[in-house]
Amino acid sequence: MQEDKTLGYALFAMRIGMAIMFLVWAFDKLLSPDHAVAVLSGFYGQNAETLPPMLPYVLGAAQLILVLAFAAGAAKTLTYGALLLMHIATTVVSLKMHADPLAVPNILFWANWPILGALIALFLLRARDRFLSV
Repeated sequence: MQEDKTLGYALFAMRIGMAIMFLVWAFDKLLSPDHAVAVLSGFYGQNAETLPPMLPYVLGAAQLILVLAFAAGAAKTLTYGALLLMHIATTVVSLKMHADPLAVPNILFWANWPILGALIALFLLRARDRFLSV
């Protein structure tokens, strides 16, 4: 019984930690849409000139809703899976930054790997993540 409680607390801590990180990304899209456009063009190959001006706001709002549902532990397969897939995409498109890890700011991109590990663990253990979960 104690082991289940400890696991529940650990999964909750991971869920909230990941939610905080993803909230920053969502707020970045909403509060700094130019940065979101730069990321879309620099990493995802989108032409900044052709992107709709509302796109960062739509993406940010959708991500905000998804992250809040994730933080609440709602629709776990959907929300945990969606954030995992989003992060996999982020990791894949930034792989070139991993080629020279000690160059500034490339070392920051190495944080993708423990985040990816935490998201995989949360997804695999989603049925056991019940502490403060709807």
